[in-house]
Amino acid sequence: MKSRTTQILPIAIIILLIAIIACLIYVPGLMHTDTPQASAPDDRDTLYQVSTINALLQSVYDGIVPIGEVRQHGDTAIGTIDALDGELIGVDGEYYVICSDGVAYPLEDTTTTPFVSATFFDSDITIPAGTIANISQFEDQLESGLPSANMVYAIRIDGTFDYVMTRSVPKQSRPYPKLAEVVKEQNEFEFYNATGTIVGFWSPEFVGGLNVPGYHIHFITGDRTAGGHVLDFRMTSGDIEVDITPDLYIVLPTEGDFYQVNLTEDLGSALESVEKN
Repeated sequence: MKSRTTQILPIAIIILLIAIIACLIYVPGLMHTDTPQASAPDDRDTLYQVSTINALLQSVYDGIVPIGEVRQHGDTAIGTIDALDGELIGVDGEYYVICSDGVAYPLEDTTTTPFVSATFFDSDITIPAGTIANISQFEDQLESGLPSANMVYAIRIDGTFDYVMTRSVPKQSRPYPKLAEVVKEQNEFEFYNATGTIVGFWSPEFVGGLNVPGYHIHFITGDRTAGGHVLDFRMTSGDIEVDITPDLYIVLPTEGDFYQVNLTEDLGSALESVEKN
């Protein structure tokens, strides 16, 4: 006859195993449930992007995501708004559009965007800028301080700038011209001894077609009244704050011009003329 101890022991072991499995199911990273879980797009290290730069180059200008939604995914942003009506900038959670008159207007949550890049900015690296004589020198100083050429970085510079040259473009109407044609009508603005903030992104070469390889930066004055897409700037002292942004979340249009446009062309030269002319 078997003892009571030998009868109880297997039951105790089974109960213990069930408890261990239950713990594993609910401990993050040890075991996954059956439902796939994508990375949260509002994670602070995620670049949240609407559409692609090649679509914008090919005149896909209709807004598809409201600014109120973009705010949920970043306090720092650059891009544009519906019908290409100016240069979008987000700083400290406040979103503005610098229109063709050079004035910065606060954006309503209901305004939509056809292209934007946004993230929550948390500085990981400080690059002493020293004297920056022009935007090419800025690019050299920035890239010399980046730990890898294979990452996306958010960029922020606060301070007083000796000189900033910006641009904005007028609102477009259908039939939309391509972006390279639009910038021929751009308005340019110059700021001297201007206190303000430059924000934007540096992206590796392999993102070509999705976003702008290299730097893409916008400026807004300290009183949040003016700014634009940065074409050039000078400063004699200051730091470049850099946020390493390893995750990417892209929202693509599900209808309209995006479905018909050819996104396979090499648009590198067009992008160069548009972004850094």
